[in-house]
Amino acid sequence: MTNPLYDALYAPLAGQGRGLMYLPGGGVLSADDFHAMVARAAGALVAAGLQPGDRVAVQVPKSAHALALIGGAIARGVVFLPLNTAYTADEISYFIRDAGARLLIADPARADALAPVVRAAGAGLLTLGATGAGSFADAMAAAPAAHPVARAADDLAGLLYTSGTTGRSKGAMLTQDNLLSNAQLLARAWRFGPDDVLLHALPVFHTHGLFVATNTVLLSGGAMILHPGFDLDAVIAALPRATAMMGVPTFYTRLLADPRLTRDLVAHMRLFTSGSAPLLAETHAEFAARTGHAILERYGMTETNMNTSNPYDGDRRPGTVGPPLPGVEVIVTDPETGTELPRGKTGMIEVRGPNVFVGYWNMREKTAEELRANGFFITGDLGRFDDDGYLHIVGRAKDLIISGGYNVYPKEVELLLDDAPGVLESAVVGVPHPDFGEAVLAVIVPADGAAPDAGALETLLQGRIARYKQPKSYEFLPALPRNTMGKVQKADLRARFSRRFTGE
Repeated sequence: MTNPLYDALYAPLAGQGRGLMYLPGGGVLSADDFHAMVARAAGALVAAGLQPGDRVAVQVPKSAHALALIGGAIARGVVFLPLNTAYTADEISYFIRDAGARLLIADPARADALAPVVRAAGAGLLTLGATGAGSFADAMAAAPAAHPVARAADDLAGLLYTSGTTGRSKGAMLTQDNLLSNAQLLARAWRFGPDDVLLHALPVFHTHGLFVATNTVLLSGGAMILHPGFDLDAVIAALPRATAMMGVPTFYTRLLADPRLTRDLVAHMRLFTSGSAPLLAETHAEFAARTGHAILERYGMTETNMNTSNPYDGDRRPGTVGPPLPGVEVIVTDPETGTELPRGKTGMIEVRGPNVFVGYWNMREKTAEELRANGFFITGDLGRFDDDGYLHIVGRAKDLIISGGYNVYPKEVELLLDDAPGVLESAVVGVPHPDFGEAVLAVIVPADGAAPDAGALETLLQGRIARYKQPKSYEFLPALPRNTMGKVQKADLRARFSRRFTGE
């Protein structure tokens, strides 16, 4: 009997007394204790009636218990659906219903608000808090440890939702092999091993923190300093004990703003990586000058995990995401014909490899549109290869905004703004931001010529969508720029307001 992902990530932890997770407050969780925690989480899922292939939705604070829950799901073949902790009840309702989740595990503080949503969807509700308290934790303590079940490499392991430009989120189906192959690839490419200690300040409801960071450390036999989020003082205090940190551009801009960031502080570090949003070349250069470390930037997405990476040994070039990773094919094609373009030409980025997902949940037509018969996934990103084979991402065909590492799809925000009193129409775009990479900016056309109150618009969006999706600024115009076919020219808006947050 085999369960490839469990066998590679969790089974080797049994009997190991070494420290695996350094927890907030100073506690240390050994590898063997975490292995036992995973087995108890698996037992709690069995006690809840979940079978292999069932879906469990998870919206809980980051903790060792949360990671054990994911491990328990993998052990039992339960498909896990991690959800952003900022999602509202309305958003959670869609995910549970669309995925057909049998169980939602949520923060105890949100149980009352989510209970009606869960009941309406016909699912169960258990709770798990940041300190390990809650009904799921109680079930872990009461249920016998459960053994892993057999799974095939092509069995579904995770279901991660990534929104579409129509506003309807798509569930990317990721198999055991999708996740395992990428962890193996990154451990080799970035030289992770048993001596590594990763400073882990990323969220674990997202590909970056869950698969890139956690899985790579578990696979390589290293350890992690587990932070609930990015707290500047806590990160600075932990850096001398770490060997690596994975982050988003916001992490690095905030570190650079603090005079405590020095070469001596990071003398023990061997690797800083950045992803989930574009890293400004200025940030790359300033960080190298201050610390002596060149940040390694890479390119991935929910549907594929990691595709390219600047080299561990070699030139890490600002403004690029490096060559394709070994075993991953990346090409640039003509968006109209699909014909591969030569180096230097800009076109659509397409990816093929064992890391590429198998399709969108219950969306055959959408899957057929974006996954070619030859296995290449049409990413929707525009880019070009330079003469040395480094990939430059130059834009996003679908106007995706990546703010602080999180995806924001303009249509979802526009639909809410267009219904607001005093708004004739809206256009939401991403513009450069020194801290978040990109900031969400809303351009509003007033219904009666008088601009609505921006504060009222902010109040309207609170509780309707997650905070990171809400505009950081509002601009008012008498009309939106359009082409002869009536299509809003968002490129014009991005150019017009490109300096709104940079002060240039």
